[in-house]
Amino acid sequence: MEQNMVHFQTLFFLSARIAPFLIKTLNDTVNKMKKQIFILACLLCWLQLGAQTEHQHNDESAQTEHQHDDESAQTEHQHDHENRKAALVGDSKPVDLSRHAVATSLDTASTEYHNLIDLDAAQVSARKQGLQISSLSTVKLETISQDELCKAACCNLSESFETNPSVDVSYSDAATGARQIKLLGLSGVYVQLLGEGLPFLRGLASPYGLTYVPGPWMESIQISKGTASVLNGYEAISGQINVEYKKPPTSDLLSLNLFLADNLRNEINADLALKLNPYLSSQTFVHYEDESREHDGNGDGFMDLPAVNQLSLFQRFYWNKNDFTSQLGAKGLRESRRGGQLSDIPNPWRTDIQTERMEVFAKNGYIFDALNNTSLGLNLSASLHDQEALYGRNRYDARQLNAYANLIFQTDLAEGQKLVTGASLLTDYLDEAFLDYTMLNLLSGPKVWNERRQDYYSISSLRTELTPGLYAEYSLQAAEKLRFLLGLRYDYSSRYGGFVTPRLHIKYDPASWLQLRANIGKGYRSTNILSENSYLLAGSRRFMLSQDHLHFQEVAWNTGLSANFFLPLGPRNLQLGLEAFHTRFDKQLLADVDADAQRVYFYEMQGESYSSVLQAEVSYELIAGLQLGAALRYTDVRSTYNANAGTEGAPYLPVLREKPLNNRYKGLITASYQSPQKRWQFDTNLQLNGGGRLPGAYEQTEKRFYPFPVLNAQFTLYFGEGSLYLGGENINNFRQANPISGADQPWGNDFDATQDWGPVHGRKLYVGLRYSIPSLRALLKPGAAETVHQAEPDHDHSLH
Repeated sequence: MEQNMVHFQTLFFLSARIAPFLIKTLNDTVNKMKKQIFILACLLCWLQLGAQTEHQHNDESAQTEHQHDDESAQTEHQHDHENRKAALVGDSKPVDLSRHAVATSLDTASTEYHNLIDLDAAQVSARKQGLQISSLSTVKLETISQDELCKAACCNLSESFETNPSVDVSYSDAATGARQIKLLGLSGVYVQLLGEGLPFLRGLASPYGLTYVPGPWMESIQISKGTASVLNGYEAISGQINVEYKKPPTSDLLSLNLFLADNLRNEINADLALKLNPYLSSQTFVHYEDESREHDGNGDGFMDLPAVNQLSLFQRFYWNKNDFTSQLGAKGLRESRRGGQLSDIPNPWRTDIQTERMEVFAKNGYIFDALNNTSLGLNLSASLHDQEALYGRNRYDARQLNAYANLIFQTDLAEGQKLVTGASLLTDYLDEAFLDYTMLNLLSGPKVWNERRQDYYSISSLRTELTPGLYAEYSLQAAEKLRFLLGLRYDYSSRYGGFVTPRLHIKYDPASWLQLRANIGKGYRSTNILSENSYLLAGSRRFMLSQDHLHFQEVAWNTGLSANFFLPLGPRNLQLGLEAFHTRFDKQLLADVDADAQRVYFYEMQGESYSSVLQAEVSYELIAGLQLGAALRYTDVRSTYNANAGTEGAPYLPVLREKPLNNRYKGLITASYQSPQKRWQFDTNLQLNGGGRLPGAYEQTEKRFYPFPVLNAQFTLYFGEGSLYLGGENINNFRQANPISGADQPWGNDFDATQDWGPVHGRKLYVGLRYSIPSLRALLKPGAAETVHQAEPDHDHSLH
């Protein structure tokens, strides 16, 4: 009790010391933030009152702790049953279809090795692996743990892959600050993004959605390359990325994360977990960020990064009783994003994007027969995304409503044979209104009345797509070292008709130090041309498309091979990974920026389009606490373009070309040292980005950009229940020269801010503070919180 009070006093002391510093430092932005600061202050006060309520509740529960100790034997017997139940609603690590009840999401933290393991008469210490590759999963599954996320500032999801060699993150243009990821050489729209097993950040959310997920809210990230499980749908073409948020049963009572960068970007993150009664717990998340100061490092008159103001709230509830487990949650976000020329320039070219987003979800599961792992789960989610955007004089206003339902049944058929089957329903309602200022005012093009916006636009589109589906996934352990995972689903789109999605994964372990995997599968994707390519409006290009191309279904096959070696080298194992993936499109919609510098043409590809990726990575703990890693990836992405694009009546003249603005290779070197007793830690990584092709006409000699390095580093000092971190991004201060073409005449025909291939801003320095108050259970029983929902370690894991 006294220790818990000390935490509260320490928190208030730190807040009192830090607040004046922040207020003084942010003096020039306070007037713009008064309303938001007032709202946030009220929320934080409410959090503190909630923490006091939890403290009182813990005081009462501590009186019954002795009784729980007397019943410890019975509790141990129930652990396995509780773990099965937790899997139903995603409260455990990615769980093998063979043992656990149907999982709707994943949780890695619960199965990690812990820094300190209590034994009867000894203590065993080991450092956690921040980036883990499951040795048991049939599907190759990479997990980025919270420890790995804390090696960098990790303010949001787009900044969480600095130490990962598989995922690239870059700015799509130099005006809006839109971040895009690439996996297996393909744009992020070909990656299925999941939030605890539920589809999210689709359609309208794809250009800026990566910044909607605060880093301090995340518990882990799971990456599965290629086509993964059919449980989550048909959309994964280059892979799946699943985000796991913190869970009420295993979270600290209160966590705070304060961040301040040298460009006066500041963030406040807080989450509070309360146990309301023996069966019900809740968690509240708050995120506020402000980056309103204009900064022009290269003197071109344009802001290096947009001014962003964002407020996010997330409330979730967790119910766990007997054989039934349920989770309910709701999120809300409001963001203002302004970029372009500096405000003191007469008649400035500006971008102004206003976004409001709401999400709700419910995940429920019931175990019928624990011995045979027979269970039923129902997952529901919905989101509403409303956006009003201005790019110069062009407007793009849109609203998207998405709803998702997934009914999952699982059972063991026999020893080594498991079946998961179910039905899903995915619905999309998209209302878009696009005004091409050049077309309307210079060419007197047609105007279309948009009923909802009550205005005229050059394009007004309403798309509704309803896609029910049935699926089955069969898991077979044919031998001790050989496993198969076969999935098949049938979906029927109200726009594109019926289609079949087959997927197969094989895992073979010829030796204890070698694991081989192979996969092949098919994926589909409904395009959203305007939203996915809205960043191209940050220039003078005109969109050349037909109504038929506004909505199009792409089809691709993905095959992959991988080998993981665990080689004894001295007192530890050296981990070596080799992999090769090939993605080939049967149907694809191309955005051609080569044919004309003032236009972008959209048309269906005729010919071949593919991506081939080879990657090798190695990691080794050289000495106690010092982890070293290196990776090298080669990427070849090509598509067949139409050399006659823009020539009316001319036939399709196929030209197979390398995709523009794509790095041919990437190297990554990482080093992380943690001192004994975890007093301090130093992390650094060097990214070696290869060159690639720049957009250009077909008859001209190809123009290319050159390789460039990016160096990042962070130092973390630990104290009690908190840590102070400071670091730098792009420490070598590399920046792309002239990222904006025609910056001196933004209203002219040669203006283009969309040919970004490197950093658009220079060195960035930051400092931050993390502080948490553990739950009373964790204080009384160290390690208990981490093992409550520990998954069984001897079976296959799947991303689902």
